[in-house]
Amino acid sequence: MKAGGAVALVAVPVVLLGGCMAGTLVIGGAVSAYEQSQQARCGGYSPGGVVDVGNLPAGSVAGYSGEQLANAAQIMNAGAALGLSVRDQTIGVMTAMGESSLRVLDYGDGAGPDSRGLFQQRDNGAWGSYADRMDPYRSATSFFRVLAGVEGRDQMQPTRVANRVQRNADPNHYTRWWEPAVAVVDALTLSGALTAPGAPSTPGPAVVPAAAPAVSPGAVPGVGPGVAEAPAVPATRALCGQDGAVVPVGEGGWAQPAAGPYTSGYGMRFHPIRREMRLHGGIDLAPDCDSPINAATSGVVARSGPTGDSYGTLIVLDHAGGVSTYYAHMYADDLLVSVGDQVTAGQQIARVGSSGGSTGCHLHFEVRVNGERTDPAPFLEARGVDLPSPT
Repeated sequence: MKAGGAVALVAVPVVLLGGCMAGTLVIGGAVSAYEQSQQARCGGYSPGGVVDVGNLPAGSVAGYSGEQLANAAQIMNAGAALGLSVRDQTIGVMTAMGESSLRVLDYGDGAGPDSRGLFQQRDNGAWGSYADRMDPYRSATSFFRVLAGVEGRDQMQPTRVANRVQRNADPNHYTRWWEPAVAVVDALTLSGALTAPGAPSTPGPAVVPAAAPAVSPGAVPGVGPGVAEAPAVPATRALCGQDGAVVPVGEGGWAQPAAGPYTSGYGMRFHPIRREMRLHGGIDLAPDCDSPINAATSGVVARSGPTGDSYGTLIVLDHAGGVSTYYAHMYADDLLVSVGDQVTAGQQIARVGSSGGSTGCHLHFEVRVNGERTDPAPFLEARGVDLPSPT
């Protein structure tokens, strides 16, 4: 079963599991109005605005252009008309990217030969007539009406929210389109096409249905033939974490795993519990108890739970290419991700605790390359992450 929808945004959330994370682009030193309002509020998502479909960006954004950007604007406007948030609008754009590459498709697929439109909505009576499903604005409205009934969606991964509407087999299907959706929403916002939230939204001109494209095996719509990854997004985002902290994500795609102070570095030290010289295989960051712990970069959760050793409760993220990161000493009740979850840079994955071999609340953070520990401080600094000075 498939659905449709989209909405207008003012910037965009880049969070998955865990809560209020809204990401925006900083271009040329300017900070968008969305980022300003979101950093001020950081506890709820701003309502979406309306995009002027006659004033769209020229050129390509994250591999999408022309008709595709016009359809994204229609999605945004449908969400704005229903009073939905910026994050909801972005989820709509993400879903349409994953279903149709932001094109009005007049054909279905193996899972639904009768599926049609931006959201590949089925001919089962739930999504309106054929004309409704082929209309970007009306199909998006149908999508958002269902999305609005998903309880707790602000605390769910965007792909899981989309899955609750679309009911497709893979709840992680849309993950790869989140960053491109963020880029498109930001581009529509920063182009000046966005008007005030609550402005009347007028459907744009009809869009000619797209013919079936020739896509090579493994291609991702909107990304390019044979490319399995989403396109690069212009970098600096500011994420509003679940507990209200602002998490900068640099151009290298890495973020600070927790706030300071920086209480212990990598190397040999006198162990505070064992009372002997031992290798400290990571760094310690010690904000207040229950402070957010963030994924240092995107990856997949390889481990999440108690260890029974000095790590206490541990999360391990696999970032591919032989790189993994370790996050230790949380309490089991404060884990926000499970094995197999996909996470993004800056996403909150847990809260700071003091389990295992710990003398007080802090995050023990490690970086391993091909299984070998390396000093996290220079590793992160080489990737654009500014750590506090060691105390």
